[in-house]
Amino acid sequence: MNTLTKYLLEKYLKNFIIVLVSLEIFFVGIDYLQNFKNIPASANLQLLYILYNGFFTLTLALPLSIIFAWVVTLVIFVKNNEFVAFNALGASRRDILFPILFSALTLIFTLIALQTTPLAYSYDQKKKILDNEYFSSTKSDIFLKYDGYFVYFKKLLPLEQIAEDVHVFKIKDEQLVETLIAKTAKFKDNKWEIYDVKVIKKPEVIDVKDSKLDITYADTLTILDGFKPKILDNVYENKSEYSLFDAISALILLNKQDVNTQKIRSIIYNQIFIPFFIFPIILLIYAYTSLNSRFFNLGKFISFSVFGTLIIWGLFFMLYKLTNSGTIVPELAILLPLIIWFVVSIYFYFKKLRA
Repeated sequence: MNTLTKYLLEKYLKNFIIVLVSLEIFFVGIDYLQNFKNIPASANLQLLYILYNGFFTLTLALPLSIIFAWVVTLVIFVKNNEFVAFNALGASRRDILFPILFSALTLIFTLIALQTTPLAYSYDQKKKILDNEYFSSTKSDIFLKYDGYFVYFKKLLPLEQIAEDVHVFKIKDEQLVETLIAKTAKFKDNKWEIYDVKVIKKPEVIDVKDSKLDITYADTLTILDGFKPKILDNVYENKSEYSLFDAISALILLNKQDVNTQKIRSIIYNQIFIPFFIFPIILLIYAYTSLNSRFFNLGKFISFSVFGTLIIWGLFFMLYKLTNSGTIVPELAILLPLIIWFVVSIYFYFKKLRA
């Protein structure tokens, strides 16, 4: 790593940390003041609320901080005529831009990695604290389809990975042919095991005189291979919070069941692809930066950079919300606009350089 790269990274990362901490304090502080009356008096729960809210805010603040820190760094370089010095030393645009892009890429991949952890459910945990349900994880009346079965859980405890009062209905040729009734179920070895099972089978040929239900009992049976408790909780409770791994698992399972996966796909695209919207902005901001402060309107530059970033971020956030509600197909509403945004930005970047 040469001296110029070290200098650029030092200045940029210092500004990034300052901007990120400022945004975190602002967003978390405003939210805390708004919900102060609803937060339990317990100091532990208040601290947990701030921590969960801090990570939830991080998913919004980190991409914005990457761009705003770049704007601050460029403004300082222009005001101090450091760009002129860089060029005098023989530094090219690539030499200046590459360390920033590498840093931004590392930070975005770190954010995506964090989305694979339980921290991805921070908004859920924060809301539970507000609703005084943090120590209660019971869900009720969950009904789902799996292969040729319909499964009903009267009560689900996702944290304990236990379900109570389970009914399983086997459907064949649009006819109910078998029913399983169990008192309890437990998620074990990536499968659900049901205990003390009552098996009721309907006769294949129904005769008014001789036909009767075949009733047997079993100590344990296995159902719902791969259906994790958190997937059950989120998919069938109509939630939009997933870790990346759980979202991918849910997508694979629901695809096999021919269930609409539009919402799951939009969540995955939001976590993996949307954060990359910042890179075209980094390129455009750099392309429209002047080397000489004498002929550079800093106020106009800062205003356009900040408001332009917020507009683009708001647009992608709106598209995600539309796809998450099932209004638009996520491939058309998220991936296509993102590709167009990259192509248009790269075109204007090189056009500005040639001007």
